[in-house]
Amino acid sequence: MSKRKIKAVMMAGGFGTRIQPLTNSVPKPMLPVVNLPMMEHTLRRLVEIGIDEVVILLYFKPDVIKKHFGDGSNWGVTIHYVLPDDDYGTAGAVGFAREYLDTTFMIVSGDLVTDFDFASIFDYHREKESKLTITLTSVENPLQFGVVIVNEEGKIEKFLEKPSWGEVFSDTINTGIYIIEPEILDYIPIGENFDFAKDLFPLLMREGIDLMGYNADGYWRDVGNPDSYREVHEDILNERLKFPIPGKKIDYPDGTLYLTGESTIDPSVEILGNVVLGANVRIGKGSKLNNCAIGDDVTLGKECKIRNSVLWHDIEIGKRFVLDNGVICNDNVIGDNVTAKAGLILAEGCKVGKLVRVEQDVTVWPHKEIEPAAIVSHNVVWGSRYKNSILENGSVIGKSNAELSCEMVTKLAEAYAAELPVGATVMVGRDHDRSSRMLKRAFLGGLLAAGINVIDLKAVPPAVVRHAISGDPKASGGAYFRRNLIEPTASEINLYNEEGLRIGTGASKSIEKSFFNEKFRRVDASKIGEIRESLHALECREYQEDVIAHLDRTVLHSKPVRIAVDMMHGITGDVLPVILNDLGIDAITLNAHSTDKILPPVDQIQRGSEEDLRRIVTSLELDVGFLIFSSGQRIELIDDRGAAYDKILGLSVVLELLDREGARLGRKMRVFLPTWAPDLIDYPHLEIQRGAYHDFRAERLREYDLLATVDGNFAFTEFQLHRDAMFAALKILELLIRHDVKLSEIGHNLRRFHYRHVRIDCPQALKGKMMRKFLKAAQGKRSSTLDGVKIWENSTDWILMIPDQYSEHLNLYIQAADETRGRELYETYRNLIKTWMEKK
Repeated sequence: MSKRKIKAVMMAGGFGTRIQPLTNSVPKPMLPVVNLPMMEHTLRRLVEIGIDEVVILLYFKPDVIKKHFGDGSNWGVTIHYVLPDDDYGTAGAVGFAREYLDTTFMIVSGDLVTDFDFASIFDYHREKESKLTITLTSVENPLQFGVVIVNEEGKIEKFLEKPSWGEVFSDTINTGIYIIEPEILDYIPIGENFDFAKDLFPLLMREGIDLMGYNADGYWRDVGNPDSYREVHEDILNERLKFPIPGKKIDYPDGTLYLTGESTIDPSVEILGNVVLGANVRIGKGSKLNNCAIGDDVTLGKECKIRNSVLWHDIEIGKRFVLDNGVICNDNVIGDNVTAKAGLILAEGCKVGKLVRVEQDVTVWPHKEIEPAAIVSHNVVWGSRYKNSILENGSVIGKSNAELSCEMVTKLAEAYAAELPVGATVMVGRDHDRSSRMLKRAFLGGLLAAGINVIDLKAVPPAVVRHAISGDPKASGGAYFRRNLIEPTASEINLYNEEGLRIGTGASKSIEKSFFNEKFRRVDASKIGEIRESLHALECREYQEDVIAHLDRTVLHSKPVRIAVDMMHGITGDVLPVILNDLGIDAITLNAHSTDKILPPVDQIQRGSEEDLRRIVTSLELDVGFLIFSSGQRIELIDDRGAAYDKILGLSVVLELLDREGARLGRKMRVFLPTWAPDLIDYPHLEIQRGAYHDFRAERLREYDLLATVDGNFAFTEFQLHRDAMFAALKILELLIRHDVKLSEIGHNLRRFHYRHVRIDCPQALKGKMMRKFLKAAQGKRSSTLDGVKIWENSTDWILMIPDQYSEHLNLYIQAADETRGRELYETYRNLIKTWMEKK
């Protein structure tokens, strides 16, 4: 290979939708292949041919990849990470890395397995003096790939992306491995969705630039679904490709064992074919392992039989387990005498009871529990997480089109409708996400079947739906469908009562009972519900007018202010700009257009929006900036000096403004906060009550002036009783103007302190014990059991422990006068919890 410096770009941003549930918490390039992440094998091969600088393109779960590879020094390379702010297609994403690509570079996917000779591909590229070389190979079924024809000189003459059988003109396909000269980057537009096969290659061919094709010999597999993941292991362990298996090699009479760490293997264990074991693995007496890869910290009981299978890390398996051609993901517990026929996919965090029998080709999704002696013949999508409850604080959250399938949502609608009388009216809305639209339509069918009439508001902010419900005496409730903020591939369904509030615990339990018992009301054909489709203009206008009516326009116009609002591609972009215009507020609006694309996780979008807004506010000398999260409920503040206020500082600012308003009005303003909210700052004109943050009724909420959390959510009850970021932003602006104060002035004078929220794993069976231990630790100290157990160490520092109602976690909330004391408090109780859990 030429000595000229070359670089590599690894594509590692895909969502891995087709390979779910293996990618539940792991991006596809990080799936283990014989115990190492798939893309690490490719990185090692790049290093072998002399590449010492690599760009990794990220998008989905980027932190997992960055944490594993770091700066690349462990592999002798320099790694640059590039994280586009949107999905710009394959070529468009590479365009974001152009600052690092000043020489010839190779593009290779992080989710493939190959033994191609990379050096030979580069040599061919140099020999042909090519500007862009596409690596080709022949496959039996070319339908999922780009089919290519090359002439005798290697020049590509015809290219067709993902043809039908009637269009197939060759079995030679594009592998997605390219060698590119840096000047080709000039043909890739900046900030546009641009694909290699669909856009760049046809453009180059029209421009007269020859694309060269190199026919590579060897093995190549795109690991795109669970079947291909199993098959690639079968090929490696059966030595069908040149693939270095990691570990110390130990020969057995009928096979070879590869050990990548210290493990305990009973002498009676049989090893057949090639077997790979990670560190701290224990294999019980009389077990038989045949062509399998087992990760770190795995315990296998006696007389187990594992064949043609992949086991990840942190797995505990009882005796006489039988598995053939299966995949067991991280953090699973499997009881004694379990038999799984060929094809089992057991996703992470499951518990399988003893004597369970799993039929062929069953997939069990994450965090499920299979009862002892059960016979599992179908995929388990709804399991332990939803075994006793579906609704979490009036919401259902799950993977779109998997956990939240149309069938499941229709059943949920029928269960919800069972709580309402025949002929009742329900209002329904959604965001712009495609999954939201699909699930909403399935939900409507369930409502109609139970005799419920529906007003379909279509795509509107949740605040508009809730405002419409509370303002219409004929409305008995409602539902809202949206993309989940934390997990981009998940959807969320929120159910409301007749007041526009989330349904309470009692209603949730009744709905769940109907759901699990499948006791639904099916009305006579003459009583099937009707849908009234609203173009939502009326409801939006009524909401806008009500917002304006509850603001003091005189105050808002008393002083010239200029603001910026970033709506983060959310649903509020259809409503808030109209309100700002009607109020005559000089505002710069950003990202006001909604999108049905799958966006990155909210924290990733937040970082980009925050930085943009800070620059705009300071460079244009604006008075304040607001980040309105896509849900339309959460808000973040940027002050006039460009400082971003986190959730705690944001809450403190709003409380300070309300305190000043109380002084002006000559009364104490009433505020309700959750028990875990900080209490270090004293507000003389506020009466703050803390309590459990659920099961509210309207008459109780009207007693307060403000309802808030520590998550950037605010409800000013003079307008509505639910969280609404649009009204909250305008009310905060009104208070800033009324009290003639800059946000930076308030922020500068606020007392700083340490506050954090931590989740600690805790089995369901130990939650009661942890409560008991915390109560004992509270003896002799100031404490509270209003919601969980809260222990004061002194007048400022406290820790609150609340067992999570829905998952196997403990929630720890910590307040301290400074970070050092907060860290010490956390470490003290973290160590105590660990000791309490380990002690029998």
